[in-house]
Amino acid sequence: MKKWLIIGAAVVVVALIAVNMLKSSQKALSVEAGEVARKDLVEVVTASGTLTPKRKVDVSASTIGKVTRLAVREGDRVEQGQLLLEIDPTEFRSVVDALQAAVRTARANLDLARAGRDKAKQDLERASSLFGSGLSSQEQIDAAEASARIEEARTASAEATLRQTEANLAKARYDLDKVTITSPMAGVVTRLNVEEGENAIMGTLNNAGTVLLTVADLATMEAEVDVDETEVVRVKLGQPVKVEVDAFPDTSFAGTVTEIGNSPIYTSTGQSQQAVDFKITVTLDDPIVGVRPGLTAKAEITVADAKQVLSVPIGAVTVREWPPLPKVGKGRRPRPTTAAADTVKREEVEGVFVIEGGKALFKTVEIGVTGEEDFEILSGLADGQRIVTGPFRILRDLQHEEAVKVDTKKKAAAEKKRD
Repeated sequence: MKKWLIIGAAVVVVALIAVNMLKSSQKALSVEAGEVARKDLVEVVTASGTLTPKRKVDVSASTIGKVTRLAVREGDRVEQGQLLLEIDPTEFRSVVDALQAAVRTARANLDLARAGRDKAKQDLERASSLFGSGLSSQEQIDAAEASARIEEARTASAEATLRQTEANLAKARYDLDKVTITSPMAGVVTRLNVEEGENAIMGTLNNAGTVLLTVADLATMEAEVDVDETEVVRVKLGQPVKVEVDAFPDTSFAGTVTEIGNSPIYTSTGQSQQAVDFKITVTLDDPIVGVRPGLTAKAEITVADAKQVLSVPIGAVTVREWPPLPKVGKGRRPRPTTAAADTVKREEVEGVFVIEGGKALFKTVEIGVTGEEDFEILSGLADGQRIVTGPFRILRDLQHEEAVKVDTKKKAAAEKKRD
């Protein structure tokens, strides 16, 4: 009798466990839901960089010497042609003075040569006239012709010497002018690298010279930002940009993409890995009062926009293998039931779970513009359909045709938060 009681109790326990397992397997998962709706979406590419003037000139030394006069300070506004600084002109001025004297000497020598040439021509004419009257010999004629040729050659030599000396004087004056450095453009002195008394060094073929100072036009600024290689293909010339500068909080500036770099910028990220970026230049539409070159900037480049398109929250889109595997029993996870099922070609696709008849039905979708919080849906869904939006721990493992129920408390709290 006791034996049968034990067996009966065991049967009851097994039955209870089976009933509980059956109920558990049929229990609907609590999910958060939303609806497919129409919205305006804007897709942006975000990048950071620095501000730089669109026009700037690095003023370098064109000669070697000591800076004897500095006429500006960093931050000064200058006009085109205004004196910036002067390099010691003593040596160059002495060369000019010497060559001026040499030019005067060369001109005097030319005058003497021309006078000798004229006299030789007159002597030749006189000898020829006397020879016609029989009063001079052929020997006198030959001597007069030779003298005339010599004086002509001496005159040509004096003319060449004068031209060479004048050319040397012009070069010396040019070198003297180079020690007086003026502004090549109107703007602001944004960098001053020298002080009075320092030596300026001119550049050579393999060695850059001293950059004495930089003059920049701050009226038109550019933001040079680095865009990741995965996003640069969507950036096009002329796209609108919103630029935020850390030095001017709560303010944004409009700009336009004006240049897209073709040369990659490699940045080490550790463990022998490199990030690849490309430089994008954004020209700001309006001047910024109090701007400084080098200020940190963040650019939001609008690469696409769409008006009143079907959209779903980004978190609602997930990836599944499709088509789904057939199920065994009522468990959540599908398993292949036959060898034929194993041969079905499956691939990972993007999709959204639509709630219909208390079940979550996986629908494959085609995604368009990526907004800040939503995806544009090009195909696969209809306006007003209810979809699963979370929570992530449920959505991560949710399967096609699985029973679900909407958590109305969380939905009400979310709607209250939006209001």
